[in-house]
Amino acid sequence: MGLFDKLTGTKHPDDEVAPRSAAEVHAALLGVNQPDAPYVIRGGAAEEADLVAEWRVAEPAWQAFFVASQLTRAVRMRMRLVPEDQEVRVLEESWEVTRVGNPPQLKVSGAYSRGPDRTVSSRYRVKRGDGGGLEATETFRFDSSELRDPLQSAVLESGWTWRSVILGKL
Repeated sequence: MGLFDKLTGTKHPDDEVAPRSAAEVHAALLGVNQPDAPYVIRGGAAEEADLVAEWRVAEPAWQAFFVASQLTRAVRMRMRLVPEDQEVRVLEESWEVTRVGNPPQLKVSGAYSRGPDRTVSSRYRVKRGDGGGLEATETFRFDSSELRDPLQSAVLESGWTWRSVILGKL
């Protein structure tokens, strides 16, 4: 792996993994979908991609979860399968979000970035422990790698390269 690959987050499969067909990689990526996951993977024709993975911040059923997480950035990954190179080109986009209204809802603000990024939100409860000292217990954790990692694994296990796109087109 070269320095540029490391900077962009590009990952290559192990040499002994036989590459699968584009249809199998497409199915593997869609297979990452879970009904109880805070993200969805769907067709991406409207976004000029083969697939799109994004946090469910716009879905009413997930609004309370994302507001409680104190999330500051919404993430979307547009993916294009390139069978001739056996790679999935990925453009990660993120927007700053703010809470508005009562009850609060998330709204996208103007700040936009592209390229691999990691957002982690966590909440702790502090209380006195059995020994009388203060103890912090994590009560909530939200990590954007929960979206990227299973997608990357599906691609790498299919024998394809996960190629992050920072500049240029998807």
